[in-house]
Amino acid sequence: MINQIVVKIAAERIMNGELNPKTNQVYILDDVTNENYRIAIEDYILQNTEGV
Repeated sequence: MINQIVVKIAAERIMNGELNPKTNQVYILDDVTNENYRIAIEDYILQNTEGV
């Protein structure tokens, strides 16, 4: 089961160029290794961006 709060936090960090707490580098989608979460984060980003 996917935790939507985790999805939102990760997606917001990716969209805002924030740091990944594990690597201390800018958070990118490639940092997400769980396929189900990656898809959910991609969907969240697509739903919450304009004109992309």
